[in-house]
Amino acid sequence: MSPAVRAAARRAAEWADRVHANRVQAERVRETESGDHYAPVSNLFVADPRRTGEPALDALVAMTRPEDAWLDIGAGAGRYALPLALRVREVVAVEPSGGMRRALRAGIDEHGIANVRVVPGTWPESLHELDPLPAVDVALIAHVGYDIEAIGPFLDAMEAATRDRCVAVMTDRSPASVADPFWPLVHQEARVPLPALPELVGLLRARGRRPRVEHVDRSPRTFDSVPALTSFLRRQLFIAEDGEKDVHFRAILPEHIVRRGGGWTLAERPAGSLGVVTWSVRAT
Repeated sequence: MSPAVRAAARRAAEWADRVHANRVQAERVRETESGDHYAPVSNLFVADPRRTGEPALDALVAMTRPEDAWLDIGAGAGRYALPLALRVREVVAVEPSGGMRRALRAGIDEHGIANVRVVPGTWPESLHELDPLPAVDVALIAHVGYDIEAIGPFLDAMEAATRDRCVAVMTDRSPASVADPFWPLVHQEARVPLPALPELVGLLRARGRRPRVEHVDRSPRTFDSVPALTSFLRRQLFIAEDGEKDVHFRAILPEHIVRRGGGWTLAERPAGSLGVVTWSVRAT
């Protein structure tokens, strides 16, 4: 095994170890049933496909060409799939969550967007649903991959699916980390962090890629109401509503949240940045 291959394998193993430790910790403290984690909150991921002024979306739009086809892996409710579809020939949207797919199809219908193909399933297992595999020019993951343990095969399939380039939109700390300050207060232990943007860039370089990173402004997530924010954080803490830990959590929550910009958010703004990573598959 060459030094380069060993370096890539080591990076992938470190990634897997972090994801595994994060998952084991969650299962150990979990008070709720596992299932479609996103079904109750799919509405939080719905966005106007014709919106403007979102830096990450602007960076993606700048890459589009009318003749291109994009593959959006983990497309969710279509936050990026739908605006991209307005600008390219086709978007293939792969999404495992039934709740998210329902929200995505509702957005397709509401906005009259006819060039999005919705594919159920996880990646890369859903590849059998894409037989024959469509010729796509760009493969995208947006806030996807943080919790993928087998990241090597995931990226292998992503790169194999496109004839031009791959794009990843990631923060340098996973989105779920907004709840991390509450873990010591609720569970008496720190949250095991997931790999994120820095680890992805390091892994890609170890794999022989030459990723280009564009850092863009990141706005803190806001919620329409305190109950909506409470529900979101409760899910990240894996605690049951009205349980002993939840009673304590709701008692301390008011001192940690504020009303800002027309919505409710955490008083302490999330640290870190948002990056749009691009790498070519033609040079590999």
